[in-house]
Amino acid sequence: MATPKKKTSKSRRDMRRSHHALAKNSMVECPKCGEMMRPHHVCEACGFYNKREVIVTAKAE
Repeated sequence: MATPKKKTSKSRRDMRRSHHALAKNSMVECPKCGEMMRPHHVCEACGFYNKREVIVTAKAE
């Protein structure tokens, strides 16, 4: 089994892990109600997606 000959320095280890950070979720404004929502998902506030009501909510009734 292969084993490393030298210890990996903290700097080299951390540079390798520089891309491991979590990215923020992108949010867009719902064109119907103005709430923030994830793009290409149903709006949780009003239940609309792509200018159509997909989920009937208590607010919409």
